[in-house]
Amino acid sequence: MSGVSAPPGPIAVCMHGINPRTEDGTPLQDAGVEAWDEVYAEVRALGFTALEIADSHLRPADLDPGKRREIAEAAAARDLTLVALHVARSSVVEPGKGEENLAYAHRSIDAAAEMGIGIFSTGLHQPFTPAQREALWFWLEPGPRDPDDPQVWATAVSRLRELGQHADSLGMTTALEMYEDTYLGSADSALRLLADIDVPSVGLNPDVGNLVRLHRPRVDWAREYALMLPHTTYWHLKNYTRDETADGRVTTAPTSLELGVIDYRSVVKTALRAGYRGPLLMEQYGGDSLGVCATNRDYVQGLLETYGHLLAG
Repeated sequence: MSGVSAPPGPIAVCMHGINPRTEDGTPLQDAGVEAWDEVYAEVRALGFTALEIADSHLRPADLDPGKRREIAEAAAARDLTLVALHVARSSVVEPGKGEENLAYAHRSIDAAAEMGIGIFSTGLHQPFTPAQREALWFWLEPGPRDPDDPQVWATAVSRLRELGQHADSLGMTTALEMYEDTYLGSADSALRLLADIDVPSVGLNPDVGNLVRLHRPRVDWAREYALMLPHTTYWHLKNYTRDETADGRVTTAPTSLELGVIDYRSVVKTALRAGYRGPLLMEQYGGDSLGVCATNRDYVQGLLETYGHLLAG
């Protein structure tokens, strides 16, 4: 991603802070365009110009074309860019569901393209386990793990390549999200997977926060970012506090980008030197997610203004 001079952007917001149901209990998936206009109005009131559509809130593939068009047009009327469609927990190598998830991903790419969305974001993480659903923070409980099996690896490569080529044929880029215990669970593994996929428009989403929050040995976040940022097509940014006691106990909790253990001032400089120019997605779990995302946006915008001269060109 080097050799570019345009600054990264836009700075977008996630949907964690948006209720997936309307006040009367209707899922946003089934709600009228008026409900989506309310979502867009709230996002714009916070100063955001871009929003990631998450399939936890909206599955465009399962809407009719007219409804997709209405939702996209309502965003445009608010001057709001739908920057990416994020399809999560639908791994193409999930045991017993890989082929079904692959078909859903293909339909999602087609639907996103219809809506004018330019990025297809996905990963290899699987649905929550019962223990994860019961936990205060789902990452405190172990989830499914991709097997150390060359045949399953090859299937992941083949299916992700297929999706990347499909998205590319529609003028879209693809981003693969870093996530623990998957083939995207470390920079080294993610880069090997990306090399095997070998589609230029397929890159990484280096969501290192997914690893930092785990109650496991510390991750060298600076190394992970340095390796992945040159191959990044989309970027989820979040941060966590972390404490380790003398007897080895670990506690973590979500916090703002500025206050967590990842030094985003340093990381943004690394990204600029690598020539990253894509969107930056503000992500926050817990509390006033939208409000913290707005605070994080202002912080990141300040970093871009301060260090924009470092952008590779």
